[in-house]
Amino acid sequence: MVADLLQKFKQMMPHIPTKSGLMLGLGETDEEVIEVMKRMREHDIDMLTLGQYLQPSRSHLPVQRFVHPDTFAWFAEEGYKMGFKNVASGPLVRSSYHADEQAKLVKAELMSS
Repeated sequence: MVADLLQKFKQMMPHIPTKSGLMLGLGETDEEVIEVMKRMREHDIDMLTLGQYLQPSRSHLPVQRFVHPDTFAWFAEEGYKMGFKNVASGPLVRSSYHADEQAKLVKAELMSS
C-alpha cells in the first residue's frame, strides 16, 4: 500500500513532508473520503490535495458527481482537524497544486518541531 511506503519514508526522514491526494467525483461518498483521510493521517501523511475528477475524454470514466465547493471546504476543515499540516481542497485542485509553496511551509513547520 502506498500509505505504508509513505509512513516508512516518514519514519526514516521525519523532516521531509509527505503528500497524497484524491480526485473526487467517481462514486465515492463523503464518509468514504473522510475514512481515507483518517487512514492517511494514521500513516503520517502531512499534506493533502482533494480535487474534482473531470472526464478527459469519452473513453475515460464519466463523472459520477460534481462535488460542491462548500463540501471541498468542509473536507479541508476536517483535514486540518485531523492534523494535516496543509490541505488544498477545491474543484480545480490537482496533485501539484502550489506544491512548492506547500512543501516549504510544511518543511519549516516540521523542522521547528
